[in-house]
Amino acid sequence: MLKIHGTYRSRAFRNIWLAKELGVPYEIVPVIQAYRLAARAPDIPTMNTRSPEFQRLNPAGQIPVIDDGGLILSESLAINLYLARKHGGPLAGETLAEEAQILRWSFWAATEIEAAALAVLIQSEADEDAGPALNAEATLRDKFPVLNQALSGSGWLVGGRFTVADLNVAEIVRYAVPALGLFNDNPAVKAWLAACQARPAFQELWAKRAQEPT
Repeated sequence: MLKIHGTYRSRAFRNIWLAKELGVPYEIVPVIQAYRLAARAPDIPTMNTRSPEFQRLNPAGQIPVIDDGGLILSESLAINLYLARKHGGPLAGETLAEEAQILRWSFWAATEIEAAALAVLIQSEADEDAGPALNAEATLRDKFPVLNQALSGSGWLVGGRFTVADLNVAEIVRYAVPALGLFNDNPAVKAWLAACQARPAFQELWAKRAQEPT
């Protein structure tokens, strides 16, 4: 059985969501980020990203990591691209061209969106000056129209259907949700993210995430 090391409140959520969409049996092995240890509630598992047992799987000390029948793989987007290709179906690329587009959008979101989107999220949760968030939002204002244009046709990124590209990109774009103006100014992005998050698999897992101790 596929083992996913991490928690719902981490990038492992991306892999859990995809496994659920694919109908792949999986086991979550709870591993928390080491920085959370100081505020650890009694019911949060003690295995963390600095634990020797975990670092034997990923010396970089980051979650998620999967163990798929002995294949140890880290990096959440790489894991998702692997799982989609292995298990196929409508979430995977049906042609080489579709696979290329899935790679393109996944890498684009990771390099062009994630850092700024995370800055928006972190600032929204901190009681500090909003300057960094405003700078990050300004960066995203140059990026969101690219995504908005791509979604203005079928409403999906590749092949006119929900694929792993949508899942990967949606999981990055959601960090920027506190910047409501970005989504109001890019209605295709707003509608697409809502459609991604309305999927039953996401709804079920997001509820479990909400129950997980912070």
